[in-house]
Amino acid sequence: MIVKQILPLLLVMFFACSSAETKTTDMINNNSEQFETATLGGGCFWCIEAVFLDVKGIISATSGYSGGHIKNPAYREVTTGRTGHAEVVQLSFDPAVISYQEILEIFFHLHDPTTLNRQGADVGTQYRSVIFYHNNDQEKKAKEVFAEIDASDLWENPLVTEISPLKEFYVAEDYHQNYYKNNPNQPYCTYVISPKMQKLRHLFGNKLSQ
Repeated sequence: MIVKQILPLLLVMFFACSSAETKTTDMINNNSEQFETATLGGGCFWCIEAVFLDVKGIISATSGYSGGHIKNPAYREVTTGRTGHAEVVQLSFDPAVISYQEILEIFFHLHDPTTLNRQGADVGTQYRSVIFYHNNDQEKKAKEVFAEIDASDLWENPLVTEISPLKEFYVAEDYHQNYYKNNPNQPYCTYVISPKMQKLRHLFGNKLSQ
């Protein structure tokens, strides 16, 4: 008798939970449709990833490889410079919070876009300055921002940043993801990435999430 009384209540609770789960999934899917993607390379991907993970409107930053001629490259292959890939970071961002143009402005300020295939002591085509655009609108904006920065006095030498269509993006090995926050005392993080983070806070403090 008790089971018969409880059963209808359990069924109501079950369908209510199922409905709630469906709504949550729908909300996630709807939100994902509002986000856009940008793919950028400016030297070691640890640096670019660390910078953008602290920027408001950035949903995720994933380190990986783009622009090469072999499939599914491993880090040890990319570092030889023979695969043609660049170390890049793919950003998912909310355009209602930060625009693609603003992302590019931060990008051009936080690495040296005037050194061909090089960022500091990191030398090779895998460290080239590059923007891989995802659509025609991104291509147009990338070229506009490039021209503006190149004509300004931000950098003494001409920009050499490559602007190319994205053909593929391969996610880097797990230990490369969120590297700076997971390894803050590693020498490269201390001497190379930390100064970039200080520069980010100084120039773009109003755009930071914390």
